[in-house]
Amino acid sequence: MSGFNLADLFERVVDELGDERRALSSGGTGLATTHLTYAQLEERSNRLANHLSHEGVGAEDHVGVHLHNRAEYLECTLAAFKLRAVPINLNHRYTAHELAHVLREGAMVAVVTEADLRPVVEEAGAGTDGLHAMLACDDDYDAALASSSGHRPSADGRSGDDLSILFTGGTTGMPKGVMWRHEDLFFAALGGRGAPRQGIPALEDPSQAGVWARRGLGIDVRMPLCPMMHGLGNWTALTALLTGGRCVIDRDRSLDAATALRLASEERVEFLMVIGDAIARPLVDALRSHPSAYDLSALRMISSSGAVLSPTVRAELAELLPEVHVGNRFGSSETAGQGRVLDADGDRGTKLLVDDDTTVLDDDLRPVVPGTGQVGRLARKGRIPIGYWNDPERTATTFPVVDGTRWSVPGDLASVGADGTIDLLGRGTTVINTGGEKVFPEEVESAVKEHPAVYDALAVGVPDDKFGQQVTVVISTRAGVDAPGLEDLQTTCRQRLAGYKVPRAVVAVPEIRRTAVGKGDYLWALSIAQGH
Repeated sequence: MSGFNLADLFERVVDELGDERRALSSGGTGLATTHLTYAQLEERSNRLANHLSHEGVGAEDHVGVHLHNRAEYLECTLAAFKLRAVPINLNHRYTAHELAHVLREGAMVAVVTEADLRPVVEEAGAGTDGLHAMLACDDDYDAALASSSGHRPSADGRSGDDLSILFTGGTTGMPKGVMWRHEDLFFAALGGRGAPRQGIPALEDPSQAGVWARRGLGIDVRMPLCPMMHGLGNWTALTALLTGGRCVIDRDRSLDAATALRLASEERVEFLMVIGDAIARPLVDALRSHPSAYDLSALRMISSSGAVLSPTVRAELAELLPEVHVGNRFGSSETAGQGRVLDADGDRGTKLLVDDDTTVLDDDLRPVVPGTGQVGRLARKGRIPIGYWNDPERTATTFPVVDGTRWSVPGDLASVGADGTIDLLGRGTTVINTGGEKVFPEEVESAVKEHPAVYDALAVGVPDDKFGQQVTVVISTRAGVDAPGLEDLQTTCRQRLAGYKVPRAVVAVPEIRRTAVGKGDYLWALSIAQGH
């Protein structure tokens, strides 16, 4: 066993736990909940790996995973790792044109997709050099497994240096592939560091992965309420599998809060991972509508990452689930976790408690001076990616080396307080500049959501002849509630925001458009705001 290779680690957990523990449970609206033990998941992953190997997939080849949330997503991921191939997350919402770009840029040789999405992949893959194998769940996937060996495939040369690539995109541009070494990813995002606050140590010897996983991390039944094509969902699931826990998968293709809560109740889920208010608000509504319908007595933690829970929604969850810790974590595909959110309180932005590997760098890539209000970019060192796939220029910009230390600097603006905590201000590309003052959309959105009528909101800067940009909010309201007027909304905001940050215009829409992973679509919001 060479280093902390994810396939090796998983196989050691299987050898220890076998059929003794369930690894996966999956269900959804109108579906019976199914379960796989570690041994069963291992056998299915082996069968898929052997099929892919027969189709010519080998070490360093890229395998596209073009699936909705389902157990097969993890089977594909593990099968690729076993062959020393690289699983690539593909957005199931892409058109054929968008998907063709990713297939080419990601150098895909095989794709596993859904039966109803197969025509999109076939159209996208037409003329794509190198793509020579395809399987579709609910079509020929199970037949391929049935005709393949369940024995572990041989893959010489596994090591902690093998790659995992996560394709990620913001609100603009085509996605980029973030390259992680297995070993770095395990310790940065997949539980390898243990749970120090619970007295659970990091895994020091990879050969002891099974014994270490038997103990677990203290919170073992994890349910990602987010797409598994997103790093957050994928990493939450892999964390469960590599630490001896169980992943619970909601197979609904769009969130049905009642179904999700029922599944969490039946499967005794201990940890729910969400992405901001877009996921959490429907949970709040379902819990208020039927407060005694769900037995969530096993639930210990709801954590949000990728988007910060607004104080309003966080408070509502805490009221409805008083025994559950509700918290925000901050991170990105380029850094994994960077810190714990202490608060998200209006004018101060989002305050982070971080470790020694995270800091804020100025334009010269030097640490900013604490307590001065100097704004720089959030940066992390240590266990970070090695760069972007096939993009040396962007790699050099995002992962600079300073005095021999390599940093990941994705672009989040921040400052450092006198006490060493970090005030996260927002992503530079969405900052609103009004009269020379910078306004960060997140702080405006958080204040706007304090209004009892507002359900969701995005803040953008509309061009203005006098001030350069004017703060404008696009809002949706709670069901059956009229949209508040501008003055009413401004009154709410002035309790938390400086005058120049208060919205100067408001546009009400039936629903806020967000990406598949719950992040705001700011280009759409800007077009709506400009249209009014």
